[in-house]
Amino acid sequence: MKENEEKLTRAAEQKEKIRQRYKGIDVDELDIIPALPQTNFYEDKREKRVAVYARVSTDDPRQTSSYELQKNHYQDVVSRHPGWNLIEIYADEGISGTSLQHRDAFMRMINDCHAGKIDLIVTKSVSRFARNVLDCIGYVRKLAALNPPIGIFFETENIYTLNPNSEMSLSFISTLAQEESHNKSEIMNASIEMRFRRGIFLTPPLLGYDHDEDGNLVINEEEAKTVRLIFFMYLYGYTCQEIANTLTKLECRTKKNNTRWSSSTILQVLQNERHCGDVLARKTWTPNFLDHKSKKNKQNRNQYRQRNHHEAIISRDDFIAVQRLINNAKYGNKGILPELTVITEGFLRGYVSVNPRWSGFKAIDYQHASESAYDSSMKDELPELTANEGDFDYRGYEIARSQFFDTSGKLYITFSSSTIKFSIDCIKKLETSFIELLVNPLQKAIVVRSVSKDEKNAISWSRTSDGKIIAKPISGNAYLPNLFELFEWSKERKYRIVGEKKQLGNQNFLIFHLDDTEILISKKNLANDIDESKATFFDDNLEPLTINQSIVAFPSSWTHTFGNNYYVQAQANEMESIFMKSEKNMSSKESPYHPEPPLNVTSKTIIRENIKQIIDDLKQEETNESESHN
Repeated sequence: MKENEEKLTRAAEQKEKIRQRYKGIDVDELDIIPALPQTNFYEDKREKRVAVYARVSTDDPRQTSSYELQKNHYQDVVSRHPGWNLIEIYADEGISGTSLQHRDAFMRMINDCHAGKIDLIVTKSVSRFARNVLDCIGYVRKLAALNPPIGIFFETENIYTLNPNSEMSLSFISTLAQEESHNKSEIMNASIEMRFRRGIFLTPPLLGYDHDEDGNLVINEEEAKTVRLIFFMYLYGYTCQEIANTLTKLECRTKKNNTRWSSSTILQVLQNERHCGDVLARKTWTPNFLDHKSKKNKQNRNQYRQRNHHEAIISRDDFIAVQRLINNAKYGNKGILPELTVITEGFLRGYVSVNPRWSGFKAIDYQHASESAYDSSMKDELPELTANEGDFDYRGYEIARSQFFDTSGKLYITFSSSTIKFSIDCIKKLETSFIELLVNPLQKAIVVRSVSKDEKNAISWSRTSDGKIIAKPISGNAYLPNLFELFEWSKERKYRIVGEKKQLGNQNFLIFHLDDTEILISKKNLANDIDESKATFFDDNLEPLTINQSIVAFPSSWTHTFGNNYYVQAQANEMESIFMKSEKNMSSKESPYHPEPPLNVTSKTIIRENIKQIIDDLKQEETNESESHN
């Protein structure tokens, strides 16, 4: 109780001291030094170096009058105002005010301000200075913070930014200017959408074409030769850079009349669908009207395609073939379009060769290719095997799976969403540096066989380090998405399959059955990867089987079994042994499979002849032109 009274007393004393201190002292005891009076902007006649900023939104010739009027007006304004000296009129033509991108004159003016060359900026309105609130307020504050501060006078709004009460008005007006730009952007997008819906497309200048009186594309035969040469050379296997070097050497002209070509220019020609007579509208779109940065349209907005919109320079099949080659160039594919091949005879019937450098095939293509190798009436129906009289009856017994035993020396292949990797024992079994990967979606199996380095689908699966052969990860971005789809795997997980070595005649190969697929789950992501409502757990004291930092998960069908039924396994082994010894099954005849009506691509012979003819024509034209000048 006494402590509380003492606290109250001390608090009351502190309050009294504060009251006494804030009573202040006698004014007569203070010397007041008055501040300099603030000069009214309109009455200020001090010398000022003045910059004028003008901007017109487009570079249309009709906007020239607007720019000239602004320039003449502000020359008169500066000359009439005493003490003002015009430094420069900074002007941007054909530039939007919603972004500072490409506003070279504006940025040069700001740099001159920082260099101490300017005291005052005069401009027509807030919208001329900037239609972006952040840019407008940001630069006003930066200029005001300089020593000495630099003010901006907006004539239309009668705002001078060094006035202390100007920022609220400026913020409000710049917000309105930004919203006006937003509305204009929306109106323009709606207008473009209506045009496209009615098949009214934009047709900018394009190599190989001119515009007729109605704005339609008509072939320019001289330029069309260059376009055909570009497409034929790419189909033949030349790179974009090699084509660019060739055209530069031949002094062919771009649409902008340049004679120097770049690989990017070649790629733009190759990817423009107008060269095959089609029009695809809205290939890009602009998410933000403030920064004007366009992005590839990945179904973010409606697209419109019109086939046969105008006369084609390149056949549609040749154009499609080029697009497929471009899309797969990153995987190392070169030359004419590849095709799927399927083994149609023998033990490996139905196995499809996986092209490691081509993503143009889809999972369904591999499925159909495998099915094409079988007669629809063919079915291997095997009789049920049971114990003979007097033999021990193994019904009810199972042959335990090898995965439940020591894994050392096992043949494994591990899949992730982007790579595959073989165990070192696989490499030792085949004793080869290059392999071919084959898949049979119907039998749910993968086969690996040795091939030479020159085989079209050869894959390097090992490397040498310090004299030792080690397995290396194999990039699979081109084909793994198809395998994951075929086998109904999740791209978020890793899979491991145990395999075995087989011999067919003189050829050795490894075979991996997908029924024995194991899932490798990262310990870090265990909680997220396992659905506890479906997972089967045993005694909490048991440690799970692990590989490095991954836990091995087996198929749920193994929950109540140790392996296959004894007689089923014996039957399979016996039939396979008989099958492998049959000479007719040693054949591995391969046939091409076309997943869709094949493209009628210009043959390699005709392409070669066309390239030679066009180059000869271009050289002759160059010679004739030189002679005419002489």
